Amino acid sequence: MRRTAKKHALAALATGARTSVRDRFVLELALATGLRVMEIVQLRCGDLLIDRHEDALIVRQGKGGRRRLVRFSTEFANLCQEHLLWKEGAGEPTDAEAPLLMSSNTGGPLTTRAVQKAFKRCAARAGLPPRYSIHCLRHTYACALYKASGYNLRLVQKQLGHARIATTQVYADVMDPDVRRALERLYA
Repeated sequence: MRRTAKKHALAALATGARTSVRDRFVLELALATGLRVMEIVQLRCGDLLIDRHEDALIVRQGKGGRRRLVRFSTEFANLCQEHLLWKEGAGEPTDAEAPLLMSSNTGGPLTTRAVQKAFKRCAARAGLPPRYSIHCLRHTYACALYKASGYNLRLVQKQLGHARIATTQVYADVMDPDVRRALERLYA
């Protein structure tokens, strides 16, 4: 899916089309941060904290009205910088309060429905069944982070903005096959 989205975005850059470029960024943003759709649409350009020692973004008002810092990789920080440069080149504002994801139709921030449609376009191009939603990327991120962190549930909880560890525990349960394989390797 990522490969297909990147291919369409590169083709769109050559023609000046915006939708595929923005769709790819939506996809990468969700995969790199695990944000909820409502958190994605609320992002402003100034919420990206890049060119620092720790790349991150600020979720001003997550679920339950909570504010949090979500860290991300240097690779995604580079993509954020590219996105901001693209926005400038496309004539979109990049000041601190400007929407990170802007609607070509309204000039305002993308709606949650527009972000969901962006995901559906990427998924359809990649040949994925329609049952997948952008929220699946949050689950993908959570499982990948859980595994990459050495099964640090607290770290995943903090990144996802879960108020209760019990909510995050679902990802630990999903990863049981990895634990089982590891235990079997102990005696191999």
